[in-house]
Amino acid sequence: MIDAAYPLARKILFSLDAEVAHHASMAGLRFAEKTGLLELLSKPFPESEPIELMGLKFPNRIGLAAGLDKEGNTIDALGRLGFGFVEIGTITPRPQAGNPKPRLFRLIPHEAIINRMGFNNPGIDAGVENVRAHKSFTGPIGFNIGKNKDTPNENAADDYLACLEKAYPVADYIAVNLSSPNTPGLRDLQAADATARLLELLKTSQEKLVAKHGKHVPILFKVAPDLEPQQVTDLAKAFLDGGLDGLIATNTTLDREAVKDHPWANEAGGLSGKPVFEKSNVVLSAFASEFSGKIPIIGVGGISSKADAEAKFKAGADLVQIYTAFVYQGPALVRELVAE
Repeated sequence: MIDAAYPLARKILFSLDAEVAHHASMAGLRFAEKTGLLELLSKPFPESEPIELMGLKFPNRIGLAAGLDKEGNTIDALGRLGFGFVEIGTITPRPQAGNPKPRLFRLIPHEAIINRMGFNNPGIDAGVENVRAHKSFTGPIGFNIGKNKDTPNENAADDYLACLEKAYPVADYIAVNLSSPNTPGLRDLQAADATARLLELLKTSQEKLVAKHGKHVPILFKVAPDLEPQQVTDLAKAFLDGGLDGLIATNTTLDREAVKDHPWANEAGGLSGKPVFEKSNVVLSAFASEFSGKIPIIGVGGISSKADAEAKFKAGADLVQIYTAFVYQGPALVRELVAE
């Protein structure tokens, strides 16, 4: 029933400002979960073969990308919609208001979104407490972590290490966001030498945390779709040499060629949705070729159908995530992907 109701709900939500609609929909999901309404309205999901990856068991291969549940307070409701894993954040060490509004734009003819949110989040302590409070979701929960805007790049490692240490006890995996275009200078950390140094520090901390908590929490890096071939080669070497546990490919793009006819094409921020699909797949495929199966990959960027998900797997993804198409199509898309 919830699948059938979404077209009407979308019509109402799309009549609102994009960010207002986002908060309203997330609040609605939380209310429906707490009152039992979501369970009542949701159909049972078809059986899906679990997959083990990075030492984790995923109920299915379809996950929610970071950015939708920034605070980690809607995990149970999202799990009820069929996601096999949920990635929260991006979360920074200190609470952060993000960039000035408006900062979220729907490009409806292109089934795309431009966002320049700027890591608005309540901080890592609140994120950890929210995850501790979840009850029913049994799939892996990822923490997507980033640096605060006012932290200079030379001190960025301190922010990532702080988030890693605090999230470690409750996280199933940690995703290091190096690729958001909305924090000034962040993508500079994707330079191979900077990435290698950061990875070394994080892996050293991970070893200590394994001993302290008695569990291994995988560390993944999330990269941009705007990398040049040589950058992919250099980063892949750094990832392989540094023992990266997994890669997320990719984040949003700065390229506007596919939406240049839209009046909001020149809005600053990262573009997600259908227009990033091919660009993301090129980078995903390139990393998969470099890794030769040694590092698992989560494919994300522009998936809006079963065929798109299949293309990601063919390009080398082991798991996939969705976000923008979920906004446009609703829970029915999750059901379609899980069923297939």
